[in-house]
Amino acid sequence: MTGTADQDGAPSPAVSRGRRGRRGSSRSHALEQRPFRQRRNPYAPTEAVTSDQLEAIHEASLEVLETIGIDFINDEALAILKAAGADVIAGSKRVRLDRSLVMDALASAPSRFTLHARNPAHNLHFGDDSVVWSGVASAPNCTDAPRGRRPGSQADFRDFVKLSQVFNVIDLNGGYPVEPVDLHASVRHLDCIHDFATMTDKAFHIYSLGRERNLDGMEIARIALGLDEAAFARTPCTISIINSSSPLRLDTPMLQGIIEMARRGQPIVLTPFTLAGAMAPVTVAGALVQQNAEALAGLAFAQMVAPGAPVVYGGFTSNVDMKSGAPAFGTPEGMKAALVGGQLARRYRLPYRSSAVCAANSPDAQGAWETVFSLWGALMGGANYVKHAAGWLEGGLTASFEKFVMDVDLLQMLDAFMEPLDTSPEALAVDAIRDVGPGGHFFGTAHTQARYKTAFYAPLISDWRNFESWTEAGSPSAFDKAQGVLAQALGEYETPPMDPAIAEELADFVARRKAEGGAPTDF
Repeated sequence: MTGTADQDGAPSPAVSRGRRGRRGSSRSHALEQRPFRQRRNPYAPTEAVTSDQLEAIHEASLEVLETIGIDFINDEALAILKAAGADVIAGSKRVRLDRSLVMDALASAPSRFTLHARNPAHNLHFGDDSVVWSGVASAPNCTDAPRGRRPGSQADFRDFVKLSQVFNVIDLNGGYPVEPVDLHASVRHLDCIHDFATMTDKAFHIYSLGRERNLDGMEIARIALGLDEAAFARTPCTISIINSSSPLRLDTPMLQGIIEMARRGQPIVLTPFTLAGAMAPVTVAGALVQQNAEALAGLAFAQMVAPGAPVVYGGFTSNVDMKSGAPAFGTPEGMKAALVGGQLARRYRLPYRSSAVCAANSPDAQGAWETVFSLWGALMGGANYVKHAAGWLEGGLTASFEKFVMDVDLLQMLDAFMEPLDTSPEALAVDAIRDVGPGGHFFGTAHTQARYKTAFYAPLISDWRNFESWTEAGSPSAFDKAQGVLAQALGEYETPPMDPAIAEELADFVARRKAEGGAPTDF
């Protein structure tokens, strides 16, 4: 089977382990999963606060921007802001933004856009009622059962990339699942983004960690999609998260990311990381005021750089554990913040980003319920883009292979939940009810026999056998089953085809940029 080895030709450890006693190259027992689709959320978003309360948060955010201001720590950004009419004092990084300036700038931001993949079947709609999932991102460590917790490596990174390609429910490569710390930081982005572009045919994220990384990432995306410069500027095909440095700061790498991405028509997701009680007020309402002020400042700035540039309003407000100071996720407060974040994004007619996160240290019951709480807050908040939706552990410090697979099952269940209910005459089944009548059963009816294979969601991990059958099978836990599905998924990975000329151009670009030294590491 092609595509089951790392790119240097050595089989990955997880695949080697998973092949013991398996079926060789036969695909007759391939993973049963739902097809890739652009999903829609048919449920109306929850309005967690009244319109008057929402306006109070909005007005307080504008007051923060007008009277307190926000630090823009970059001279080019300060010049752009001053030219746009912001209050920029010479010799200071502090910028105060008049509310009319902010709202006028936001008026040019599109309410929806399409993110293009090199396989057009994997294009993604952002905005309206669409929902996009991406897996864990930016974890310094990873873990699996055989090898335990460890710093990330290129082999681990590539195994996660394979999973993102194999599992149809993962829409987007939303950042490095785990940092491959065995690659030098100056060239790491070149290897990683090249892997995204060649090992998958889905859209991918690039990091805003200095201008050179943005330019390199966009060039890899342009080459991979076979676009010239003019077409690239008209075609969103890569995306970057911009995190403000809470409280009330945007630093040089992030501002350079906004500038470079906006100028070339590529979307940014402006996401303040506001933890109530630490880098934001201890009240959820106060944290949301700060989140909104920081988001509005960055989003308005993107429009000052390039009116009409695609942007996403990001919310990542949660709270800390006041006993330890550690970040807490999947909390009631985080769920409320996700709901109100969605209301704010809709007020500004912008796509909305949220997250599926947890603070658990292992893929256990705590990890499951915190992830479900986060997902529920995101979906009921009307999120269009949900990051970290598979594999996140330890508040983002670790990417778990087994949890990635367990979360895929959860995401597929939510996919099924979001499918509109069929109320056609055939689905209403009056004839079947008439045929069975009182006191009968439906197991053997023609209506059941024609539909039983696809009538209900078939889980990857959940075990619906009775206790006796489950015991006879060895009493496997969800974690046990995830290990088997993980090995099978890695074994079934196949490299998606790419035009040889494009592959050669990508390889030449990466080799040239490495020879030039890559990107600075002191930013």
